[in-house]
Amino acid sequence: MADIFGVIADATRRDILSFLLERSRTAETGTSVSLIVQELGVSQPTVSKHLKVLREAELVSVREDGQHRYYSLSASPLDEVDDWLLPFFDLPEGEALSAVLPEPAAHAAEVVGRAAASVGHVVTTALKKLPGR
Repeated sequence: MADIFGVIADATRRDILSFLLERSRTAETGTSVSLIVQELGVSQPTVSKHLKVLREAELVSVREDGQHRYYSLSASPLDEVDDWLLPFFDLPEGEALSAVLPEPAAHAAEVVGRAAASVGHVVTTALKKLPGR
């Protein structure tokens, strides 16, 4: 697995992750490469290159439908980032991390947390639908 910090260090990959997070609230079947290209205003080869890195880091999953590929966010690898960051914050018992972070970082933490919760919900729901469960 790729070093998660190196993967998210790239601004284009963070933009792709943010867009997929936004889309995860409305697009249940994933987001096409062409829509990502259109949203970010970068070339298709560039988006494909970054999606490959994100796939290898298991930050996105892909669903193939004929010649089309649809991408979805898989935020669980970001737990490593969360685990690494938390010791740097001396939080009083019960206080939220967002209370001590600058606004952009608090927003990013909130977005990542929501994505992780959403992914957890999807996985739990899918597991309940499996035969014998």
